[in-house]
Amino acid sequence: MRLTVVGCGTVVPEPDRGCSAYFVEHGDTRALLDCGPGAVQGMARLGIPWQDLTHLFLTHFHSDHVGALPGLFFAFRHGILPERGERLEVWGPVGTRALFDGLCASLGGFFLDPGFEVRVRELAPGADVSAGDLTVSSRGVPHTPESVALRLEAADGGSVLVYTGDTGPDESLADFCYGADLLLGECSLPDDLVGDNHLSPSRIARLAARSGARHLVATHIYPQFRRAADVASLIAESGYSGRIDVASEGLSIDL
Repeated sequence: MRLTVVGCGTVVPEPDRGCSAYFVEHGDTRALLDCGPGAVQGMARLGIPWQDLTHLFLTHFHSDHVGALPGLFFAFRHGILPERGERLEVWGPVGTRALFDGLCASLGGFFLDPGFEVRVRELAPGADVSAGDLTVSSRGVPHTPESVALRLEAADGGSVLVYTGDTGPDESLADFCYGADLLLGECSLPDDLVGDNHLSPSRIARLAARSGARHLVATHIYPQFRRAADVASLIAESGYSGRIDVASEGLSIDL
């Protein structure tokens, strides 16, 4: 399994990164986790075959996680020659179908008919689905009412990647992350400024340590925090002894 960071920013605009979007490939599965503003151009810039995505997974509906959906589906409809025939599966939390119906009503039917079959389905917390060469599980997290974290496991019994999406602290989330080869976890703000709906260095360190994750990629870090502090060192000092990377666009990791 390979993870490539397409966008790792927040709602705060930055010149060198887009918002949340992560490309995962394993076997014939090419999945995008979230689709924040800048995702389409980011994939093109990194040479990622956006036109060949097989799966799209959404964690929640804040605009920094879904804002590039119009551009992606408009590109599917008008930016591919020859037209693709492969089905795209879209999975998201409860409310995803209503989101797509609303986008169709406002912007056009290309969201559900871009020239090939699109299946939009909802992944309730606690459910798991087969996504080609991956098995994907979801778990509700404390951020918005619909927010979920995602656990991706190689169908052949290999590597495990867990993506927290946006989340506040939840002691039981470590069980969902248990044994992850890679934990892609948000670390939005410093300990003294974080609220109940995001993680900080001490919070993500505790989650990563309790889950036994081998490798942590800290992402969704607000720029004011990232520029003022050594986030990786703060996480290590808070008790996580595994490998730590701070996400940047283009970072690619083989699990």
